[in-house]
Amino acid sequence: MISHLKNAASAEKSRETAQNGPSGSAVLPSKHPTAKPTQAPGTVSSKPPTVAPPKKVVPSKKPVPSKTAKAEPETPPAKTEPTIGETDAGPAVAGPCSGVLIKPGQNAQAVVNSQPAGSTVCFASGLHRISQTIRPKANMTIASSARAVLTGSVPLTSWAKSGTRWVNHGALPSAYGKAGQCEDNKANICSLREQVFVDGTHLTRVASAAAVKAGTFFADYAANAIYLGSNPAGHKVEMSKTATAIESNQPGVTVRGLTIEHFASPAQAGALVSGPNWTVKANEVRWNKSVGLMLVKANNTKVERNLVHHNGQLGLGQYNSLKANVTRNVITYNNTDGFWIADWESGGMKSTRSSGTVSANLIRSNKGVGFWADVADDGRTISSNKIVSNAADGIRFEISRNGVIENNTVTGNGFGTGRGSGTSLWDGGGINVNTSSNVTVRNNTVSGNVNGVSIQSRTRGDGPWGRYLLRNVHVTGNTIGMTGGTQATGMVQNSGAEVPAGQLTFSANTYLLDKLAAQRFSKFGTKLTAIGWRSAGLDTSGSFSTS
Repeated sequence: MISHLKNAASAEKSRETAQNGPSGSAVLPSKHPTAKPTQAPGTVSSKPPTVAPPKKVVPSKKPVPSKTAKAEPETPPAKTEPTIGETDAGPAVAGPCSGVLIKPGQNAQAVVNSQPAGSTVCFASGLHRISQTIRPKANMTIASSARAVLTGSVPLTSWAKSGTRWVNHGALPSAYGKAGQCEDNKANICSLREQVFVDGTHLTRVASAAAVKAGTFFADYAANAIYLGSNPAGHKVEMSKTATAIESNQPGVTVRGLTIEHFASPAQAGALVSGPNWTVKANEVRWNKSVGLMLVKANNTKVERNLVHHNGQLGLGQYNSLKANVTRNVITYNNTDGFWIADWESGGMKSTRSSGTVSANLIRSNKGVGFWADVADDGRTISSNKIVSNAADGIRFEISRNGVIENNTVTGNGFGTGRGSGTSLWDGGGINVNTSSNVTVRNNTVSGNVNGVSIQSRTRGDGPWGRYLLRNVHVTGNTIGMTGGTQATGMVQNSGAEVPAGQLTFSANTYLLDKLAAQRFSKFGTKLTAIGWRSAGLDTSGSFSTS
């Protein structure tokens, strides 16, 4: 993982380049976490099942379809798209901008207000301090061809020595309520909105003045004071202050070629908030307090070729937005500010009550779930993404329906060690389908994750179409590697969430194992070897091989 210091130094360099010339949001509903369910009575073996010594299993080159397997959907798999590379996204690929020029120091919203709907405004090269949210009119283009940086921060000067610390007075807002769930749920400071940067390096917030040391800061709202642990003399110190850079419910807006950083949005809200039929393309959205890029009632919006990284909670959020397409973006290193990794909306991308396609993205090294569809997503395709080294599940499809998860490469996910993390199938895996219906998981490469494919049936109450149930889930044609630790593939259910026979099918998958006798499969609490998996009627057309 790239260190915060290295990335901050890179960010500061780009800010200096920008200065020297060319070289309020809706809430995203969260999951209401509960304790891990207990297994249904009578379904858990207290000891591993007795299985006859395994015979050598020969991988079948041409798997024979299982006579008992449920027929797969007739819709053919989508064509695999190449995953985006980091040099193919962001302002470098934004293209030209021709329109009314906004120079550093001008009031950007005043310029936007002076122009008619459908016009183009272009940010000149340099650092633009945004103290008022920019609200585009219908069909406007807000862009830059000169790597303009829009920042929501303000400089902090006039520091005084205070014991072993340095203090600045007068920059903080009045105290406000907290929102969100933090990894550290005792100090519970992740959702306080201000960030502090010294020469572009993101400082860690601590809970008291006594805890301040080099690389940290403390905000005392009662005294309106910020404390640093290092001498700020000769350094640029900034604090994020403005909540949102760009937001509007007007349709047809294009946002292109901007760097958006240091905005102090509250938990579950974004620095850049899209409306309907927008195109958000080739921007860099970094080092903002909560969500970098947010879609709210943003039907038919296109989000493509953006660099979305080092945001405090989540890279990208989608709420109540139908048929939105998120393609060829790089979403990395998000959740810098300590939101709950295992079970709250932190990490790469989360979508709620929405639909559309998430394809050909690189989603890597986020402290949370890579991509998470949760709470009534309906009609979601997740395809051709590279989802790597995220701290929780690579893909989590939860209390939603009508999903296709196909042609993704999902590796190295789920090894976070914070509260609620674990290694059982209840804790998830490379791909996790949780209490959802009509889901096809096909042609993915899933390897080196905490688990392979985890299918979970829980009691989750009712949604917009009735009771949330695990029904009609097909796992087919995937390559699933499980060669170490406690890695497994299979299904779990809790009492009251039993699954009728025939609702879950595994067919024609290829399993790569450390040894054929390893119990790397589980059927509702019973651990199984490859032979046992087949004997239980699961994936009789699949193949098994050892490394």
